[in-house]
Amino acid sequence: MSGRRFYVCMALAFVLIAFGGFIPTYWAKIASGTFAGAPVLHVHGLFFFTWTLFFLVQTSLVASGRTLDHRTWGVAGVAIATGMAFTVVLAAINSMKVADAIGMGDAARRFSIVSLSALALFIGLFVAAIVNVKRPEVHKRLMVLAMIPPMQAAMARPFQVLFSPPGAVGPPPVFVSIPPGLTVDLLVVAAIIYDWRTRGRPHPAYLIGLPVILLQQLMTVPIGGSATWMTIAHWVQNLAP
Repeated sequence: MSGRRFYVCMALAFVLIAFGGFIPTYWAKIASGTFAGAPVLHVHGLFFFTWTLFFLVQTSLVASGRTLDHRTWGVAGVAIATGMAFTVVLAAINSMKVADAIGMGDAARRFSIVSLSALALFIGLFVAAIVNVKRPEVHKRLMVLAMIPPMQAAMARPFQVLFSPPGAVGPPPVFVSIPPGLTVDLLVVAAIIYDWRTRGRPHPAYLIGLPVILLQQLMTVPIGGSATWMTIAHWVQNLAP
């Protein structure tokens, strides 16, 4: 498999995870008319699903040799990523307010560390990828790494359906985000193995990026339960009336 085809396959995997992961908790409920979430969740979903499809298109453009078109459309990618960032914050605020209404606000504020820290990591990796746009070997690997944080939420949905206790209400404990996150990380492991087979060694972007991603995932548990994070979460919640 050529390098270009490999990255298209990675992009397809991200699309399948993003859309497939939300079948039980979003698409199936939309189809049956039983989805009861706030409108902001539809906007949030629109940006994230669009992002995964956009990533596939951009990867396909490079694979077909249309690099100039890829760079031209990159501006649209910045706009979509910006919209994603805003909707993550709005979705987290919505979750905290909904949980407050059933007396589980603190649980939601603790759990908000999962989405908000993933957002911070996504922004950092995406900005690093943009900065390295003229270094294609670095750029494309940073973009793969930037796709991992958004995929954690999609992968968490099947785990939620399969392993949540019957009748569970409200936000789960933070530690339940770890297994889905580690599952998504296997895509980076696959990319490292591909590098090893085709380059003779993993690219430094992966060797640095994967530990950073693991750190973000694992540190959500101790940070999410801290008084400092609860203060931050209250501040975020108060950004919207």
